[in-house]
Amino acid sequence: MPRPITGTGTGTRRSRGPLRRVATAVATAATVALGLLPGGTALATTGAKGGASATPVVTRAALAPSLVAGRGASLGMAEQEAENAATNGTVIGPDRTAYTLPAEASGRKAVRLTPGQYVEFTLPSTANAITVRYSIPDAPHGGGITAPLDVTVNGANRSTMTLTSQYAWLYNQYPFSNDPGAGLLHPDWWITECSCVPAATTPAPAVPTPFRPNHFYDEQRLLLGRTYHAGDKVRLTVPAGSRAASTVIDLLDSELVGAPHIDVVAANVLAFGADPSGRRDSADAFDKAIAFAKRARLKVYIPAGTYQVNRHIIVDQVTIEGAGSWYTVIKGHQVDLRSPAPDGSVHTGVGFYGKDASAGGSSDVHLSGFAIEGDVRERIDTDQVNGIGGAMSDSTIDGLYIHHTKVGMWFDGPMTNLKITDNVITDQIADGINFHTGVTRSVVSNNFLRNTGDDALAMWSEKTGNARNTFDHNTVQTPVLANGIALYGGTDNTVSNNLVADPIREGSGIQVGSRFGAEAFTGHLWITGNTTVRAGTYEMNWNIGLGAIWFYALEKDIDADIQVVGDTFLDNTYNAVMLVADFPVKDLYSITNVHFKDIRVDGTGTSVVSARAAGSASFENVDARHVGAVGVNNCGSFNFTPAGSEFSLIDLGGNDGGGTTGAWLAPWELPNTITCDDRPPVVTPPAPSPW
Repeated sequence: MPRPITGTGTGTRRSRGPLRRVATAVATAATVALGLLPGGTALATTGAKGGASATPVVTRAALAPSLVAGRGASLGMAEQEAENAATNGTVIGPDRTAYTLPAEASGRKAVRLTPGQYVEFTLPSTANAITVRYSIPDAPHGGGITAPLDVTVNGANRSTMTLTSQYAWLYNQYPFSNDPGAGLLHPDWWITECSCVPAATTPAPAVPTPFRPNHFYDEQRLLLGRTYHAGDKVRLTVPAGSRAASTVIDLLDSELVGAPHIDVVAANVLAFGADPSGRRDSADAFDKAIAFAKRARLKVYIPAGTYQVNRHIIVDQVTIEGAGSWYTVIKGHQVDLRSPAPDGSVHTGVGFYGKDASAGGSSDVHLSGFAIEGDVRERIDTDQVNGIGGAMSDSTIDGLYIHHTKVGMWFDGPMTNLKITDNVITDQIADGINFHTGVTRSVVSNNFLRNTGDDALAMWSEKTGNARNTFDHNTVQTPVLANGIALYGGTDNTVSNNLVADPIREGSGIQVGSRFGAEAFTGHLWITGNTTVRAGTYEMNWNIGLGAIWFYALEKDIDADIQVVGDTFLDNTYNAVMLVADFPVKDLYSITNVHFKDIRVDGTGTSVVSARAAGSASFENVDARHVGAVGVNNCGSFNFTPAGSEFSLIDLGGNDGGGTTGAWLAPWELPNTITCDDRPPVVTPPAPSPW
C-alpha cells in the first residue's frame, strides 16, 4: 500500500502526494512510547540533575563554537543550553525519537522544572535582553494554557514572564490537529506504529490518543531593564502554584540590544493615527503613512510601541523602518474571512505583502527594524497568514523578528534581486523562508531560524524555476518537520556556509529533491562549506534512517552538475549522505553527476553513504571517522543484478578514515558492490571533537 508523506514539504498551497516504500519488505517499527505528565506533556528519558558550576558554557547549536566556526549566522546572541547551567531540576534526554520533548530540544537535551525549581545561567558577556526557549503542557482538551516564570538577576530585579502553550502542541497526521483526542485524520494512510493501513485492516487498530504530539516548544523575549555584565546570574524559577505541572527550559539566549532607532525626517505613523499601545487597530494609519511617504518621497517610521494590525499591509516602492525589533512590535489577531478568498484563504492576519506577481509585483521595498507577532495556531495550507508575502523585486528585508505566523516569508514570483539579511524567524507553523516559484538573483544571508514547522529555508520551483539564488551563512535549529534547507528544482543556485542542527522528523539537514511538481534541476547546484549537526532523521514512512544530506529522485532524474564541496557532517544519527528513489519509480529515475569533495564526516550511526537509487556519484578527499556500519550501504535500485548495484561510486582519491568495519570507502566496495542492508544496527558515535 502507498505510504503517505506526512509533511516533508514547504507549506503553502502544496499537494502532499504519497511517499511509497523504497524496498518491497515492510518492517515493523517500534512503537513510540510516550509517557504523559499531567496536562499531556510527553516525557522521555530522564537524566541526572544539572551541574552546579557557575562557569558559563556558551555553545552554538549545542556544540563548542570552535567546531562550527565560520558557519551560520552571527547576530550577537550568546546561546546557553539549560542542561549546562546550574539547576535543581531534572535533565531530560538525550533522545532523538520523534514526538518526545528531548528530541525537539536544541542538542536533544533540556531541563524539566516543577513548581519551586529553577535553572540559573551565568552571563558570559554584557547583556540587557534574553530569549527563553521553553515548553509547558497543553490544556487537557487542547488550546494551550498560560503559566508564570519568574526571572531574577543576582537574586533581585524580579520580572515575571507569562509563558504560553497556545502556539504549541500539534497532534495527529499532517496537516495536524489542535485536539489531543482526535482520531486519525487520514485512516487510509500508513501508520508506522502498527505497520498497517487502518482502513485496510480488519479490525482497524486502536490508535492511542494523543497521537503523535509534536511542536512542543515556544520562546519568549524579555528586556531586562538595565545592562548586566559577565558573571551576573539570571535565574528562571517556576513559582509555587504554577498552573503548569512542569516547565521545560531548553536554552537561554542573551544579547546586548542597542538603543531604539529614531528617525525624525520620516512619515511617523503616529501622525496618521497609529496607536502604540496596541488597543486600537493601526492598519489604516499605516496605509495612510505609506501613501503620504510615497508622495513626499520619505521613509515611513514606526516608533517604539506595540501596534495592532489584523490584515495585510500592501507595500510597494516604500521604505519602512522601526525602532528595532525589540522595540517596535506589529501584532495581530488571526481573522476569519466571511467567505474564502480567491487564493483559498479562510483567514487573514498581520503581514507585509508585496503586490501579487499577477498584478506586476512590487519593487523597491525596504523593511527593517521591527517585529511581526502573528496569531497562527493551526496549519491551513491555503491561508495567506505569513509574516512577509507576495512578490518583491529590487528590495531588502533586514533586522526583523517574525514570530507565530504560518510562514515567516513566502514569495511567489516572478521577482528578482531580493536581499534578506539579519532576521530572526522562530516558532512558525510551516516554513521559515520559501522562494516558491520564479525567484531569481536573490540572497538569504545571516538569518537565524528556529522551530519551524516545515522546511526552514526552501527554494521550490513549482511552476517557474528559481535561478541564481544564494542561501549563505544562515543558522537553522530544530525544524520540527522536514528539512533545514530544501531545494526542489532550479538552476544555478548556491547553498553555502550554513549551520543546520537537530532536524526532528521526515527530513534532514539538507535535501535536494525532485518532488512536489518541481521543475528539473538544471545548470549547476553548489552546496559548499555547510555544517550539519545531529541530522539524519528516522523516516517513519519508509522505516529507514535518512542522510544528513539527501538526494531524492521521485518525479524526475536528478542530473544537473551538483558540487558538494567543503561541507562537514557532524554526529549523524544515521547516514551522512543518502541518494534515494521511491520504490515505485526506482527503474524510471536516477541520480547522477553528483560530486563530493573535501568533506568531513565525524560520526555516523550507520553508513557514510546510503545509495538506494540508480546512478553514480564521485568522491574526493572525503574523510570520515567513527562510522557505525559498513561505509557504503549500496542497494542501488533493488534489482541486485549479477553485475552489481545500479549505483556506482567513483573514487577520485584521498578518501580516508572509517570505523568499526575498516576504511569507509574500501576497494572491494568499488564501483558498485552490493552491500545492501536496509536497517543496520545503529551505533551511537562519540560527540564531535576537533579534527
